Amino acid sequence: MTELSETQRQEFLRLFTEHEPALRSFVCSLALPAADASDVLQQVSVVLWRKFGEFDPARDFRKWAFGVARYETLTFRRDRARDRHVFDPELVDRLADEAAAAAPRHDAQREALETCLQKLPEAQRALVLASYAPGVRIDELAARRGQTPMSLYKQLQRLRQTLLECMRQHAAHP
Repeated sequence: MTELSETQRQEFLRLFTEHEPALRSFVCSLALPAADASDVLQQVSVVLWRKFGEFDPARDFRKWAFGVARYETLTFRRDRARDRHVFDPELVDRLADEAAAAAPRHDAQREALETCLQKLPEAQRALVLASYAPGVRIDELAARRGQTPMSLYKQLQRLRQTLLECMRQHAAHP
């Protein structure tokens, strides 16, 4: 491994940060349990960092990263092959191909959701984000807000419906 220059380090961080959500989705789509997907993604990031000095900036970083992720997933699965819950490598390849093909659609959906969230009034946006924060329980959130859990569920359902309609409009008129 060659030492990266400050410019290369910054470029790696920019590219990895830009593509990390798609890379995470890709790894998760390969039918790994969430904890295993996190382990694989961590290994992928290490490999990408270690090999970034060899990366040709004229190439597509995302495609390169997906290739590394596919290889690391297969390696992970090979190492865990004794587990009876391991999928056949051909199935993993097929899932990887399908996930790679779906990644642009998922990116567009993620972008539309971000756009639509920004259109919500601040209080509604904060509620949606708070309800999806890790470890949040709706009954506890409702109690903090002075609501019943059912009224909070109904309010969140209306907000989800608003977001879904906004995303449909965004997809129809990008």
